[in-house]
Amino acid sequence: MKYTVIYERGPTSWGAYVPDLPGVISVGDSRDEVEHLIQEAVEVHLEGMRGEGIAIPSPSSFAGVVEIDSAP
Repeated sequence: MKYTVIYERGPTSWGAYVPDLPGVISVGDSRDEVEHLIQEAVEVHLEGMRGEGIAIPSPSSFAGVVEIDSAP
């Protein structure tokens, strides 16, 4: 399965979250680090869901881009 991950750069760190898996978030010092951490967070979360007998949600989110002309 492929889940959409949203990455955000803050003033001093990077954050990531998975819209289809509420509560699955990670923070790291770099984009590389947060990509690794969110991968681990998703794996651990899904493993826990399986262990509890909770149905794994199918991916349903996607990210898009809106382009706006910056000229006045």
